[in-house]
Amino acid sequence: MTNTPIINVTDLHKTYGKKGEKQYEALKGINFKMESGEFVGIMGASGSGKTTLLNMLATLDKPTSGTVEINGQDVTKLNGNKISDFRAHQIGFIFQDFNLLETLTAYENIALPLSLQGVNRKEIGTAVAQIAQTLSIEDLLDKYPAELSGGQKQRVAAARGIIAKPALLFGDEPTGALDSNSARELLELLKRINYEQLISILLVTHDPFSASYCDRILFIKDGVIGQEIKRDGRSRTEFYQEILEQLGTFEQ
Repeated sequence: MTNTPIINVTDLHKTYGKKGEKQYEALKGINFKMESGEFVGIMGASGSGKTTLLNMLATLDKPTSGTVEINGQDVTKLNGNKISDFRAHQIGFIFQDFNLLETLTAYENIALPLSLQGVNRKEIGTAVAQIAQTLSIEDLLDKYPAELSGGQKQRVAAARGIIAKPALLFGDEPTGALDSNSARELLELLKRINYEQLISILLVTHDPFSASYCDRILFIKDGVIGQEIKRDGRSRTEFYQEILEQLGTFEQ
């Protein structure tokens, strides 16, 4: 384990709109660090800036000012192929709406990140078999997304997100389209991935139940991080209660 934080955000600002026109400041000087191996949640109401922050961290958008370092590298200075390469090797994603390609089987969807990296077919086959066993989806590999339930789709999406062994996995409201049982299964799965594979996970959610699986939660409101709470060895139920209490005071 290195001492370099997996994420180090310094004085991050994002303003939308051109100079001279009406501008909107979505992020107003965000500072935070996330250590390697952590499972961190970011919570906030709609319009709080959490999606904008996620887009900056995930290299999908560039800040107006400030820096975002991931694994010691300032991603705000990367362009073109370097960003694509960085994303392919360092970052995994799980989205609310799965983002699976309907014309590909589950196997092909999971294999896609490795295929794009030019990994040979035999290595891909071994990696997919391994991840499918870990996530208990061996029997789904020949099926197309249309043949899968929401929970099954999200497991396939999780497999695709971690197949390339990223340093950091982003979850963007990943339980949003799932029923409560499937949501619980996915969250247990993420906790296991975090613990067993040492993949750092950043979960963006408005759902207190999902957030209760995290080690630490940052609350964002009006473009700034207002407070944070840590689980500190408490049971998930106790942590869930504190999240509910904090949300009550934070949203007033």
